[in-house]
Amino acid sequence: MKKYISLSFIFVLLACQQNTEGLTTVYSLPKKLKEVSGIVFFPKTNLLWTLEDRGNPNSIYAIDAEGRIEKTITIENMENIDWEDITKDTEGNLYIGDFGNNDNKRKDLSIYKIDKNALNTESTNPVYKISFAYPEQKDFPPKKTEMFYDVEGFFEFKNNFYLFTKNRSKGFDGTAFLYKIPNTPGFHQAVLMGELKTCTNYNHCAITSATISPDETKIAVLTHDKIFMFENFKDDNFLKGTKTVLQLNHFSQKEAISFKDNDTLFLADERTKSVGGNVYEVSIRKLKSKS
Repeated sequence: MKKYISLSFIFVLLACQQNTEGLTTVYSLPKKLKEVSGIVFFPKTNLLWTLEDRGNPNSIYAIDAEGRIEKTITIENMENIDWEDITKDTEGNLYIGDFGNNDNKRKDLSIYKIDKNALNTESTNPVYKISFAYPEQKDFPPKKTEMFYDVEGFFEFKNNFYLFTKNRSKGFDGTAFLYKIPNTPGFHQAVLMGELKTCTNYNHCAITSATISPDETKIAVLTHDKIFMFENFKDDNFLKGTKTVLQLNHFSQKEAISFKDNDTLFLADERTKSVGGNVYEVSIRKLKSKS
């Protein structure tokens, strides 16, 4: 579940819409989808699959190129405790990340696999469930200065999941952790892969989504107004790769990111007052030329 942008930022939101610096609005999201928390693109069908977070139906949605809901699939026998992201593997299976953890209290963090052959049905059961915990977390909840264990962004790479944490600590300093979890059913202890520093302003630098490029050479990590890009890494040492901070010059409650192709990204934001509720696309090459 989201921590909403403070009202004091509404004027900033409105002002920043006037300077998008290459961010193109593709379409407005259907009004039915008020709290989109993740997206993943399927180029063969030209569909963007999405979901919503806590308090919304246990369903996933396919959106066509005109922004219309083409398909709704109910995921049976599971509750939307706090679905925060959606991703896919190279075979086209979907994965739902039920790991939203605003208060850092949860002990039921999960990822669910949805079979690619079920994407033409109206309802389906998960193929399997992956449960996990963070071994570094000792208290539920931890101290207010150690609220590191929310997650809103992940992706699948070579049969493992990689999760970027969202820091909700008092005295936010931009610390985020990268965890690794095997893509196999059952319970797992997440493995801490490293630490990332974004910036010290929560509204600008709390991580809300993550994605990997089709050619598996780029990692994009999203915040409300920027993208942290990692390239030239070896194996899954993503954080040791080349890091580039790409400024979007467009502030909104962006909660979802997915590669369209190896140079183009889709982004989605929630509607806040009169701002947002759209899907955008942006060229990495153009962003780099302005950075």
